[in-house]
Amino acid sequence: MQAYFASLSLLKLLKNMPGGIAQGLIWGVMALGIYITFRLLDVADLTVDGSFTTGGACAAMLILAGKSPWLALAVAMAAGILAGLCTGLLHTKLGIPAILAGILTQFALYSVNLHIMGMAANKALNVDKYPLLVSSRYVPAAIGKGAAIAVVLVALMYWYFGTEQGSAIRATGDNPAMSRALGINIDNMKVLGLALSNGVVALAGGLMAQYQGFADINMGRGAIVIGLAAVIIGEVISRAVFKKYLNFAVTLGFTVLGGVLYYLVVVVVLWLKLNSNDLKLFTAVIVALFLSVPHFRDRAQHSFRRKKAGEVSGDA
Repeated sequence: MQAYFASLSLLKLLKNMPGGIAQGLIWGVMALGIYITFRLLDVADLTVDGSFTTGGACAAMLILAGKSPWLALAVAMAAGILAGLCTGLLHTKLGIPAILAGILTQFALYSVNLHIMGMAANKALNVDKYPLLVSSRYVPAAIGKGAAIAVVLVALMYWYFGTEQGSAIRATGDNPAMSRALGINIDNMKVLGLALSNGVVALAGGLMAQYQGFADINMGRGAIVIGLAAVIIGEVISRAVFKKYLNFAVTLGFTVLGGVLYYLVVVVVLWLKLNSNDLKLFTAVIVALFLSVPHFRDRAQHSFRRKKAGEVSGDA
């Protein structure tokens, strides 16, 4: 045990932290997309494992063709919107449950992504040959650009979901029956929400392909769990810090922060020389722990109220 701790280098951990922050920001951007379906629409959408890869594949192929990395991100986002549109139409027009519709689209996207990449399992992007927006070789610049993109997205989402259409999407997820009674076409709102969600996820996929220097057919595997981890971690921390003063903009900001905190945990796990094959297990444990926090907090508050009520009745 002493030899194990002696082999751990604190300096190495500190050197790996900036890279963890850069990747965490990209996962935080992806978590913003998942937040739209998971929290605003109250829909379990599994399309994201496929649309994340779609974004990476589209961005990689366009950059390899000599196109601007900004154009590559725009096309990646458009491709993600189309993927979300497919899931939404399967769910609303064909009556397929949302979770199954997402699985079907994700399943189909595996073949689509292979075709996008010319039937190759991966495509490499060399930062020396192509003008990538973010790269693991230039981590400080990647952190700055990733943070800027996240801030712009948070601002746009805060504005959009305050508009009449954005409010209709939020109302659809909060109370579909009441929304329908108020004249909102909830099917259209679900399709729109799923399209926007997967567009943001694909944008993150395009960023990740540039940062890691390649697009891979399996790069989106487990993305839904990582995104949920970021959302849950962000919510728990934001509620603990802001309590009743929490607003929508702060919640979105902490969703991105949740992605950063999640990936910093991954950095620590790797630094501790734990088996990297167990990362998904650690992720599942982290998500389960943070998901359980609101449950145990509500139980504690309920027990406190019952005890207080018992004391009051006893005094009477």
